Amino acid sequence: MSAHPRLSIGLPVYNGEEYLAESLDALLGQTYEDFELVITDNASTDGTEAICRRYAEQDARIRYIRLPRNIGAAPNHNYVFTQCHGELFKWASHDDLYARDLLRRCVLALDEYPDVILAHADQAVIDEDGKVKVPYAYTLNTDSPRAPERFRSMLFEPGGDDFYGVIRADVLRKVKPHDSYHHADRTFVAEIGLHGPFYQVPELLYFRRDHPTRAERANPSKRSRCVNLDPRRAGVLHPTPRLLAEYVLGFVSAIRRAPLSSAERAACYRHLVAWATSRARPGTGERVEDRAPVDPAELNVSIDELVAGREGRKA
Repeated sequence: MSAHPRLSIGLPVYNGEEYLAESLDALLGQTYEDFELVITDNASTDGTEAICRRYAEQDARIRYIRLPRNIGAAPNHNYVFTQCHGELFKWASHDDLYARDLLRRCVLALDEYPDVILAHADQAVIDEDGKVKVPYAYTLNTDSPRAPERFRSMLFEPGGDDFYGVIRADVLRKVKPHDSYHHADRTFVAEIGLHGPFYQVPELLYFRRDHPTRAERANPSKRSRCVNLDPRRAGVLHPTPRLLAEYVLGFVSAIRRAPLSSAERAACYRHLVAWATSRARPGTGERVEDRAPVDPAELNVSIDELVAGREGRKA
């Protein structure tokens, strides 16, 4: 690692002992090595701390920060970014897996295309054991040079996981930090997209793990998910209608803050009105994890070959 790594990876975690070591192995085994890995532990009560300290002792690229109390997932995601200093930044999840070339391919894309502000790769959903369940084709027009078209696409089409892409840190500093209302991640990524186009590496390199203890499954209601994002959302002051209203207003605020011309801003507002009044939006309510699993015989990808730390595992 150089004295000033070009890329910072922020990994916020809470009680992630079940899959954390696998994710750390996958990140530390990347072919691109000029990065720091900052882990902010949200006062975990399981074996997370011991795992983090063990890995930090073995690899100087890791910096481990343990918070004195659980501040919620959204504030922890925002906090870890403030502790990073790289020109590029990536959030990482403690339970996902990453092919060895993911970081290298994303950084190369950002170098090749100076106007691109975020780079990510094709993805698949994997199960608890790391077996591919659902490969996911990325269909969003986030590479469009027109901000309203990028915005419209992120409103109407089923999204990818752009939140976990490699992002230019200076752009992240210009947008509002991640909030904790319903679907706040969507408004957050949409605001990023109003600042510039994304690039999707056309190769399966990112693997999102779906398991019973993942936050979305452990918190099935809108209210419980928002309280998981930020404990301050608990109580009568944050009823579900407020959480939904903040979601819509989040898009309005993103348009207002973005560096757009008057014509672009007006076009974005028109797309937002059409989305808000539409009764049948493509992908509405759809979760990639809930799609029917593919036939394993139709897959030509091996997680154990692509991801560091899984060498020698049986298929």
